[in-house]
Amino acid sequence: MELNNNIVKALKADFPIFRHNLGLVYLDNAATSQRPKQVIDAVANFTERDNANVGRGVYSLAERSMKKYEGARKVVSNFIGANQEEIIFTKNTTESLNLLSYTLQSIIPKNKNEILLTEMEHHSNLVPWQQMAKRERFNLIFVKVKADFTIDMNDLKNKLTDKTAVFAFTYVSNVLGTINPVGEIINLAKSKGTITVIDAAQAIQHLPVDVKEIGCDFLAFSGHKMLGPNGIGVLYGRKELLEKLEPFNFGGGMIETVGFDSTTWAKIPEKFEAGTQNIAGAVGLAEAISYIKKIGLENIVRWEAYLLKYVLKRLREIPDIKIYNPGENKSVPLVSFTLPGIHPHDVASLLDEKKIAIRAGHMCAMPLMSSLKAKGGVCRASFSFYNTFEDIDALVDSLKEIQEKFR
Repeated sequence: MELNNNIVKALKADFPIFRHNLGLVYLDNAATSQRPKQVIDAVANFTERDNANVGRGVYSLAERSMKKYEGARKVVSNFIGANQEEIIFTKNTTESLNLLSYTLQSIIPKNKNEILLTEMEHHSNLVPWQQMAKRERFNLIFVKVKADFTIDMNDLKNKLTDKTAVFAFTYVSNVLGTINPVGEIINLAKSKGTITVIDAAQAIQHLPVDVKEIGCDFLAFSGHKMLGPNGIGVLYGRKELLEKLEPFNFGGGMIETVGFDSTTWAKIPEKFEAGTQNIAGAVGLAEAISYIKKIGLENIVRWEAYLLKYVLKRLREIPDIKIYNPGENKSVPLVSFTLPGIHPHDVASLLDEKKIAIRAGHMCAMPLMSSLKAKGGVCRASFSFYNTFEDIDALVDSLKEIQEKFR
């Protein structure tokens, strides 16, 4: 299905949020995407017809629930090119990254004592590693972002050393939209024997992701940013590494045997899925992936490239606007900006009066804001394939009006 402006307008009918909020221009997709009716119905149908706990019952309802849950795991694994047992369901990207920050120490060689991040990390891929560094007395090092809003590869090559235990980095910046060269980065890290962790929360809905092709050790993402429900996330890990890690949560469902004095763990992925899981969420995530595949990720990529090109062109019409984006072919459809003399929160509030929803503030990336010298934060407009050229026109025309008000 080759997307164009008219087809996209028709696709909006699949998303009930727009019917219940007439005139809504939703441009906060990087925070959470909207859900098509197909996903909403899949969750409701599971709850109404198949709801039972998994791994605990031999009755037919429980078996149906288990089949749906494991079926969802298979859909996710196929979507990112992984093996089924390499997919762990979590609550979100944040929990996935925290899990790693508490378990990786057991497989880090004793001669390595550095954790490498980039300046463009979301707090979820910064604070867990910051805390691990404190616990383990590791050094925490950051790769710089260049003036063109891309990662400084020379700085990376200088800071990635034989002492680098973990390199955790974002595939796509949630502030800049920058697409990092993951293949090149992974190859550099492998040459140093470094464990690689990719935060793919902002990539999974915009780009094809194949973990075997990328060659990363671990990768994390969330369902709610890719048309799926809240409360369901994914952690991919290479099988041989997951088998070596100790579990993060303990309780039912992740054990093989339990005695009064000792316990043995279940095999992966169950070893990392203690307690009752978000089964309906997994089912909804699988349906979201099916919806994306029906439209075609290649069609989504092409349409979103048109959106990015158009929004950058139109934003540049605004006098004195500061745009934080590396440009076409280097970014997903996400643009941060500031209007001189107007606080980002004021911009967002005035846009809200016109039913235009954007994000404003530090974007859970305070260190990056410091590097960018954006003390009051930024405004961020982030797009999905169901956005249109008219959405962009509404944004830019409203920004021009706001600027006039403050003159």
